[in-house]
Amino acid sequence: MGKLSIPPAKEHEKTISVKPYDFIALGALVTRLDPGIVPFEYADTYIVHVSGGEFNVAANLSRAFGCKTGVVSAMVDYPIGRKIEAEVRRMGVHGFYTRYEHDGVHGPNMAQVWSDMGGGVRPPVVFYNRSDEAAARLQPGSVDWKAVFSDNVRWFHSGGIFSALSSTTPELVIEGMKAAHAAGAVVSFDLNYRAKLWASNAAKGEDPVKKAQSVLGRIVEHVDVLVGNEEDLQMGLGLEGPKVEKHGKLDPSSFFGMMATVSERFPNIKAVATTMREVRSTNRHDWSAVLWLDGKGYQAPTCSLDVYDRVGGGDGFAAGLIFGLLSGKDPEDALKLGWAHGALLTTYPGDTTMATLEQVEAFAKGGSARIQR
Repeated sequence: MGKLSIPPAKEHEKTISVKPYDFIALGALVTRLDPGIVPFEYADTYIVHVSGGEFNVAANLSRAFGCKTGVVSAMVDYPIGRKIEAEVRRMGVHGFYTRYEHDGVHGPNMAQVWSDMGGGVRPPVVFYNRSDEAAARLQPGSVDWKAVFSDNVRWFHSGGIFSALSSTTPELVIEGMKAAHAAGAVVSFDLNYRAKLWASNAAKGEDPVKKAQSVLGRIVEHVDVLVGNEEDLQMGLGLEGPKVEKHGKLDPSSFFGMMATVSERFPNIKAVATTMREVRSTNRHDWSAVLWLDGKGYQAPTCSLDVYDRVGGGDGFAAGLIFGLLSGKDPEDALKLGWAHGALLTTYPGDTTMATLEQVEAFAKGGSARIQR
């Protein structure tokens, strides 16, 4: 693995100085319909969260960490699109949109993700309505990358969820990564292997796992920082490693044991990171995280979480880690910021952060849940 080099936070040399974007994400924007602890077939009301695996990281970096961020995505000009657009603005994220008109009946649509919270021994349930999703229509040439990178960008990010939506979205991811590298940005990718998405979009008779590995393998050739656990690495990239257990373990040895394989297959990758959790029940998790950076391994502390809503915890981890690296923190401190922010995010409803930087830093340093007066 080569050494990770973070672009400095410098202002433009223009008549009016413009702060460069710290971070831009490429991905789909969705609404998540959440009935809380009530199973879907019994629910009468739903909370609507605005989400998207890639967008969540941009929103977290903006609200909790004060970064200048943007999201590249598709937007449908109808009421649901306007709701999503308003939430993106509320989170302080700038939207770079390819716009579509809704035909009033069939679409194209902003996708829906249905996800309840579960409870105790009852796990959360997740399913999708991504029929004629606008983001799945995006393809090379859909985005003006020159405009996106015109004000400088320090970090560019995408993920496996967006890449699984259609045959054209992975090609756009690669196009964006090439443009990002040309602009001097660090490129990261969250494998986020979702078997349901790859199976749904596989051609008849096509092995969805092999398709995912082929597509994701081509993408990861352009990546500097990879986010993904052992299962992501094995299922998403076809890398050999220890057999994945049904319940996650907090022992990082199997993860670190795969890094030699990652380095050999993808010498361009400079860092790999992931959360680690042991799920005791839906509302009780043991939580840690690991980072492999510049050839060295680091592990965060382990804590027990009283989980309110687990969705978005991994994106919270990615945001804290990326902030730490962008801020020039040493690897251990950057990892702890990711670990702390991901932990805090599971205590809030919804997919994006409600934490402050002070709260994240306090927990990363060993803070407690004692009342603050």
